[in-house]
Amino acid sequence: MMNDNSVMAFLAFLILAMLDPRLISQSHASVSSIQNNVTAILDKLQRGYDKRVRPNYGGPPVEVGVTMFIISISSVSEVQMDFTTDFYFRQYWKDPRLAFDRLPGVERIMVSTEYLKNIWVPDTFFANEKSSYLHMATTSNEFLRITHLGEINRSIRLTITASCPMNLQYFPMDRQLCSIEIESFGFAMSEITYHWLGGKKAVAVSPDVQLPQFHVLGYRQGYRVEALTTGNYSRMSLEIQFVRSMGYYLIQIYIPSGLIVIISWVSFWLNRQATPARVSLGVTTVLTMTTLMSSTNAALPKISYVKSIDIFLGTCFVMVFASLLEYATVGYVEKRIRLRKTQYQMMQKLVESRKKTVTVALDAEMEHAPRQTEVRFLMGPHGKSMPIHETSGHPMPSAVGCQAVVNNTNNMVINGPRIDEEATAVMIPPGKDLNKLWGFTPSDIDKYSRVVFPVCFICFNLMYWIIYLHISDVVADDLEFIDRS
Repeated sequence: MMNDNSVMAFLAFLILAMLDPRLISQSHASVSSIQNNVTAILDKLQRGYDKRVRPNYGGPPVEVGVTMFIISISSVSEVQMDFTTDFYFRQYWKDPRLAFDRLPGVERIMVSTEYLKNIWVPDTFFANEKSSYLHMATTSNEFLRITHLGEINRSIRLTITASCPMNLQYFPMDRQLCSIEIESFGFAMSEITYHWLGGKKAVAVSPDVQLPQFHVLGYRQGYRVEALTTGNYSRMSLEIQFVRSMGYYLIQIYIPSGLIVIISWVSFWLNRQATPARVSLGVTTVLTMTTLMSSTNAALPKISYVKSIDIFLGTCFVMVFASLLEYATVGYVEKRIRLRKTQYQMMQKLVESRKKTVTVALDAEMEHAPRQTEVRFLMGPHGKSMPIHETSGHPMPSAVGCQAVVNNTNNMVINGPRIDEEATAVMIPPGKDLNKLWGFTPSDIDKYSRVVFPVCFICFNLMYWIIYLHISDVVADDLEFIDRS
């Protein structure tokens, strides 16, 4: 809002203009004089000017100062390995041939871009550019300013897509450093040198710059000499550091894959006899993890090294697959135990049957055996012979092929151990439980899995997030942080 003094001065000027029309005519004359002076200066500057030759040809190199203002960054692509940015690009250099005498009201001249066709301009290009264009709405977005000392300022608005080699080892917790390389296309350092005009203030980034998957942390300016076969060239670089935002990947990848692993643990609480339910749950979680891994890698470049997200998804896949194998192990153990029980029962029946058969045969033999009164010797323990005194009322069985006696308890012994003891020893070692295999029951495997699987997954997550969040937190040296206040 104008203050009172300004209002009073404006009203006074209007009153004087109405009283004395010569003031308006003098103003028009002054404007016309300035226009004539500018036209005369521009015409004079073109006399004897050769735009094919750089300023100070044969002398010191032309010093070109550069400033930039980043308007926006539209995309950063890890698939194409590039980024796209929109910025104002300003160049400053001095051409003594364009100096002119200072006239009243004419210290610098702003001319149309058509005048660029008449003067020498640096052949600046962007060394890592993939594509670029000059904005033309509604006219060419550039201007040219010439001072009376021959200092030239050219400003243009550009949008370029520049290559940005990325290391995705820590993806999606990575930080990328992308650069814009500025250099002369044809003039070596002996002809043109570039520098950042104003030092660290030569570059500015709009605080409104935002990206959906990245956060612009800061930038830094650089300068180096590029040695090529055609000579040494002056090159400047503007490096911008991007920090990837984790929100999208947490919601779309990490949390779903973790939930899939947890869902696979439900199988440990289901009944062992519910085979369709447990198998269906295991197969479904495995296929879901496979689909999630495929869709994640489809949106990334085909690289040969392992990314951090590959480690997480791979571990989740192993956990889910191990849950499926756990039920297969439970089924195998249960089947082996059931088979052992069946064999044991069959052997018991066989032993009982043989005991009855042998007992009947011995009874029949003893009934028909002749009475003997003489003393027989049987082989006792340790190969010693033992005398047996036969009483007149007890028949002795024949000892053909083996020594056999029937004791008072009607148990039969043939050359050593009893038949039922021998069969039992063959099937089940002493002290071994029929309901266990390798010291575990099927229920034990499920019970241990309910604890072991969650503990392993929690430990993995602790190590994964602590390690990767620490090693990926790297800030470039000499970085100028963006002030968003």
